[in-house]
Amino acid sequence: MRGRSVQTAWNLGERLVQILDVMRKALDGKPMSENDYQLRTFSPKVQEKVRKYRIKYDPENPVPSDDSLADDVFKAGFELMADVGSYCITTGRVMSYTEAEIKEALRNAPSHMHFGEGKERKKFVPRKIGDKTPPWCLLGAGGGAISSEAVFTTLMEGYAEIPETNAITTPAITKVSGMRVRPQSPLEVLASMRNAVLGREACNRVGRQGMPFMNSLSTAESDVSFAAALHPKYGMRPSDGYMIASMDPMKMDFQRLNKSVVVHSLGGAVGCDFSPLMGGYSGGPEGTAVCTVATHMMAALTLGSSYFIPFPLHLRYVSNSSREMLWIISVMGQAISRNTHLLSLSLNYTSAGPCTRMCLEESSASAIAAVASGLSIESGGYATNKYEDRETPVEPRVTAESAHAVAGMKRSDANEICKGLLRRYESKLGNPPLGKTVHECWDPEKRAPSREYRGVVRKFKAEMADIGVELRPEP
Repeated sequence: MRGRSVQTAWNLGERLVQILDVMRKALDGKPMSENDYQLRTFSPKVQEKVRKYRIKYDPENPVPSDDSLADDVFKAGFELMADVGSYCITTGRVMSYTEAEIKEALRNAPSHMHFGEGKERKKFVPRKIGDKTPPWCLLGAGGGAISSEAVFTTLMEGYAEIPETNAITTPAITKVSGMRVRPQSPLEVLASMRNAVLGREACNRVGRQGMPFMNSLSTAESDVSFAAALHPKYGMRPSDGYMIASMDPMKMDFQRLNKSVVVHSLGGAVGCDFSPLMGGYSGGPEGTAVCTVATHMMAALTLGSSYFIPFPLHLRYVSNSSREMLWIISVMGQAISRNTHLLSLSLNYTSAGPCTRMCLEESSASAIAAVASGLSIESGGYATNKYEDRETPVEPRVTAESAHAVAGMKRSDANEICKGLLRRYESKLGNPPLGKTVHECWDPEKRAPSREYRGVVRKFKAEMADIGVELRPEP
């Protein structure tokens, strides 16, 4: 498919035309209750597509090598988008799109983008199945909550020093001067500004001044805080990426659309992250894979997204490292990489926490499934990403090493590696070790892991060598 670079893909004039069309659909679309959209429209249509294309989950092959399966999942996702559209919560209406509109959005989506400045300016390109091109590595906390600005700075310095880091996914500041941040309050506005200022300062301190952020700004949940923190005096740049979360299943609201308009008006690139729940409205692994493909299209149509961050989650485990989730990541990735030039990064979520081998096994399995299937990666969701300070720079570093190590690997080989990793941690997903906080296993002065954590990493890397993946020796 024909694509355009980010500099021309969504200029302000084009975006204004698009947002006016989105607003017409949001204001004039078919009225429907949210419950009816989810239960009477979306869910039945997902299962209809699964049956039509006879999509079948295979637990024996978490990384399948079936091109026809990938193409069928793509067709099902395309038809799902055309059939159900996107639901606008603010107006209670369905924003419907024709097949021609969907094809145009896929055709005009950027085929490459540049992020960062100076020596850190890099080109982000789409990947294909078995591609030897190293995956783009968006590394960090994935918006994970941290307890203080000191922890924020410590983590950001560590993320910036990872050799494989192409861009950083920042933590979320939860306190300002000891006060807990409240949504849509002055505290959230202040915290969002600090998110930008401290992030840039941390990169400057370790000599990577041009490093881009691509989940900007994780602290800014509301559109007001988001817009306030984008003032140039706080350090954000057009060469950063601005991530906006959609809601499952395929829902949008005015706050998210407001963010999109602000970013495009400043010349930035919008990214969309989305997490279809396996066991939720999409049903099982087959329906969740179809929904994840369709949500790529929804993000391009409603937000003008230039890059995409899918992270389907298991409803029970709140992670994506189980056997079913690896299959979803792989099949969805193959569907996107075979049929589009979209820039898609798979975000890993683990059940286990830092300073455990299980955490590294989970994140590496997720990354290997994604990279072999034609995706790049975001690494940043550890211990289900719901505990404060349960992240260190070690987890994304090791995950990125695993991702780089398997670039160019056949799907069949990646399948065997993932099965080997699953045998090590699968039985523990129901009761995973929480691990340790950054305070317990990371030295902020030395910017290095504790002796205990170094030992954990060495043992993990020895395990990986045993199943055919050679990683950098751990000091």
